[in-house]
Amino acid sequence: MLNWDQIDTVLLDMDGTLLDLHFDNHFWLEHLPRRWAQLTNRTPEQAKAELQAEYAQLTGKLEWYCLDYWGKRLQLPITELKREVMDKIRMRDDVPAFLSALKDSGRHIVLVTNAHPDSLSLKIERTDLAKYIEQLISTHEFGVAKESWALWQKLQDRLGFDPERTLFVDDSLPILQAAEEFGIRHLLAVANPDSQQALRQIEQYPAISDYHQLLAAIAATPRYQA
Repeated sequence: MLNWDQIDTVLLDMDGTLLDLHFDNHFWLEHLPRRWAQLTNRTPEQAKAELQAEYAQLTGKLEWYCLDYWGKRLQLPITELKREVMDKIRMRDDVPAFLSALKDSGRHIVLVTNAHPDSLSLKIERTDLAKYIEQLISTHEFGVAKESWALWQKLQDRLGFDPERTLFVDDSLPILQAAEEFGIRHLLAVANPDSQQALRQIEQYPAISDYHQLLAAIAATPRYQA
């Protein structure tokens, strides 16, 4: 599936790639509409319909991921509302072994997420991601999302990675396409980002549903960093 002896840097998405996307889907599609309805003169159905229409308009833009934007738009404390259902935040079961193998192999591992810094902090608080990954980057630092070519240029300027020797893993096909257009050579899609939803059939990119199948190849091709 992947030529690991040609991969030195691994860029990893967070939600749906390392963490179960069920938390985010539940929060944005169920919990937030319900809480917004409770605080306004809307029914839950009206709130959900209005929010989904706005989500569609902002797809691929940094505002869609921005808790400050939604807090101002809805006049709600978004981070505190996330804490109401934070028990649903969890790493995928296959991720600890995957991250351990990458770390032990000597590869440079970087988390690159569109999540707002407050959301990233909440998830670091609730999981062991920081135990495995030293560099955690929110694209809000750059003011542009991963769907944009400009983000990848800014990211390369920051990290100095070689696109030809870099692997990027994400559950979003549009984001994988943006990385491909920038020149990231090795790409991997996640076919089962939400544990409560069916496995997706992905043809555009190599896809994984269980990281365990990668462990032997990673261990067989260590990288020794200077």
